[in-house]
Amino acid sequence: MDLALWIVAGLMAAVCLTGSAKMFLPKEKLALMGGAATRWVEDFSPGALKAIGVVELLAAAGLILPAALDIAPVLVPLAATGLVLLFAGALTMRLRRGERATVAGDLVYLALALFLAWGRFGPETFTG
Repeated sequence: MDLALWIVAGLMAAVCLTGSAKMFLPKEKLALMGGAATRWVEDFSPGALKAIGVVELLAAAGLILPAALDIAPVLVPLAATGLVLLFAGALTMRLRRGERATVAGDLVYLALALFLAWGRFGPETFTG
């Protein structure tokens, strides 16, 4: 179980690290990069996109570094819980925009973040 949680944490950190590119790319370029899957950026200001990118970068660090360095490993399930909220918001936004075709990815990420939060708060906590 611990190995599965580490794998999920690594995958989610990679997804978040990739997603944090929002901080560096112009809004117009982001909207064109992924076709229909990235049209959502048109509804957000450049500042909001940068904020989302910062949250994703912090989540990527929070999923791996605290446990790997054994410095405040309680931050790992908290970071996973933050990702649950982030992906729940992403799912809500996609449903409101009528982007039903792109909901599956957000559902998978939401399920992985939920599994990670549950696993690190419950059966495979770092404190016990």
